[in-house]
Amino acid sequence: MRSRPHDYELLDLGTAGHAESLSDAVVRGLTSERKSLPCHLFYDERGSRLFERITQLDEYYPTRADEEILRDRAREIVAATGPPIELVELGSGSSTKTAPLVDAILELQETLDYRPIDVSRAALEWGADSLLPDRPELRVRAVCGDYEDGLARLGPTTRRRLVLWLGSSIGNLTRPDAAAFLRRARRSLAPGDAFLIGIDLRKDRAVLEAAYDDAEGVTAEFNKNLLHRLRDELGAHVDPDAFVHRAVYDVEDGTVRMFLESLRDQIVRIESLGLEVPFTAGERVHTEDSTKYSLDEIARLAEDSGTTLERTWLDGEARFSESLFRRG
Repeated sequence: MRSRPHDYELLDLGTAGHAESLSDAVVRGLTSERKSLPCHLFYDERGSRLFERITQLDEYYPTRADEEILRDRAREIVAATGPPIELVELGSGSSTKTAPLVDAILELQETLDYRPIDVSRAALEWGADSLLPDRPELRVRAVCGDYEDGLARLGPTTRRRLVLWLGSSIGNLTRPDAAAFLRRARRSLAPGDAFLIGIDLRKDRAVLEAAYDDAEGVTAEFNKNLLHRLRDELGAHVDPDAFVHRAVYDVEDGTVRMFLESLRDQIVRIESLGLEVPFTAGERVHTEDSTKYSLDEIARLAEDSGTTLERTWLDGEARFSESLFRRG
């Protein structure tokens, strides 16, 4: 770390390991009638690099749209929240999107405590290194652990908390699960505290399917990284080229679903687990959902989670939203 000791603190809850392991996920998911693997398994070192490439692709609009709103509307967001503010972020990663909000808050108050929560200790340190230089008024008090454990350990504050959940991460949950998570999360907050949540919007099928199945094949390689992990970490006898990436938008449900589809009849042997997994040609492994919302569905999310939707900001092309939910 380049930052000074009084600028940066880390509380490691040791809960990152509570996430389902690769081995457990493979046994559970590949022996089910409808095969699946959880999307958190994408993000080993190789997968994280591939995702960074995805965010730079022409087809992948969410990152640019999200950053546009945060850059252009940061002062409005902070004013709507109501300073003085303590900033909390779920899944902060490198914290690059957070900088405009940090600077907008520091225009209105002398100091700021920033409380990023992430399962990756390296990402937390990287984020602190990107934010702390040239911001002597900023203090980073990071929590390494699961979201709900991290929120529960925030402790008391005299300031209003603004909890960021950016980048459309909420889309990895179904709408009922998203509402349930917010109901649980709000228990760690005080009346008047708020969530700012990045939510991708429903739009044309062609735009959405291109965003998750780009012409360069980067998203396909990202999806197939799960097969590389099976081969490299579990010793699976699997050929990634024997599977193809599929991304399909369910218009009625408003969800993009990603799959790995077997190109032929085959058996994947995973000797370290004593497992043989048969596939028929065309059989799919479900790997990720990305739920999209209408503005009415965002309003219903607030109702279902017991929060109040105060304001929604859109990017210039109305593709993406940032919504402010208040805890009553």
